[in-house]
Amino acid sequence: MKIAIITPAGARSRAGNRHTAARWAAFLRALGHTVAVETQWGGAPVDLLIALHARRSHESAARFRATCPGRPLIVVLTGTDLYRDIRSDAEAQHSLRIADRLVVLQDMGRLELPPALRPKTRIIYQSARVPLLSSPPHRVFRTVVLGHLRAEKDPFRAALALQFLTDLPRIEVVQIGEALAPEMEREARRLMHIEPRYRWLGGLPHWRALRWLARAHVLILSSRMEGGANAIAEAACAGVPVIASRVPGNIGMLGRAYPGYFPLEDERRLAQLLRRAATEHAYYGRLQAGIAARRHLFQPKSERDGLGRLIAEFHRAKRQA
Repeated sequence: MKIAIITPAGARSRAGNRHTAARWAAFLRALGHTVAVETQWGGAPVDLLIALHARRSHESAARFRATCPGRPLIVVLTGTDLYRDIRSDAEAQHSLRIADRLVVLQDMGRLELPPALRPKTRIIYQSARVPLLSSPPHRVFRTVVLGHLRAEKDPFRAALALQFLTDLPRIEVVQIGEALAPEMEREARRLMHIEPRYRWLGGLPHWRALRWLARAHVLILSSRMEGGANAIAEAACAGVPVIASRVPGNIGMLGRAYPGYFPLEDERRLAQLLRRAATEHAYYGRLQAGIAARRHLFQPKSERDGLGRLIAEFHRAKRQA
């Protein structure tokens, strides 16, 4: 089939949507399909269109549906779609209605949709290729925060937790990600000035970010909303435990029984979990076992097979027609 993947993130973007689009394009080409990745659908004839982001890719999705009413449209829902936009934004809601299939990136995502839309929803976990395995340093207990500095990520919660760990000088927080607003950069620099155990490294190439991840004892994910964090997949594949905010997107990736959740925006509780991870061998072992149990979900073969099954639903129909 000829397939277009629409992502609002440009070719040079480090956003997760762009990584997903590139990865899916590679999988689909390996399955024999012809794939173009674009920021907007330009009208070129295709057999199927995949739109990443219900709100931001709505224009392309709507134009494709109007122009090619008999051809399949797949809409992939991000965290801001699931946990904000589909509740109030008319364009995001329209994307849900006109799609032939909806894709969520973790198993709690389906529950955010109206019951009538759930039968056409599929779950595809994002995968990661991580060539490094966990090898944290002995001198310090290192935690890493990955992701661009923006409000949805609640990016400074880990740095704020350090104030409750003054008796543990070996704990450090290394933050990696571009500041997407001037006030985010100012806050990162302010926190570095008052807390020497906190380092913000800015945006780094992906391979360098993965190196930092592999050299960490724990990944901290404090997001207010997540559609299916690729950082969790990367941590699982590297064997790095995660301590995450208790929000549906993180629970959908890590599982309801995972032992490393803290209440949203609660740096005191986060500090308590960090203390346990750094000082209690048994608790850290539970985190390691919990992340190892989820690793199989995030293997490239699992994602490729899930995507292949989704496309095959329409490929069979096209051949029968």
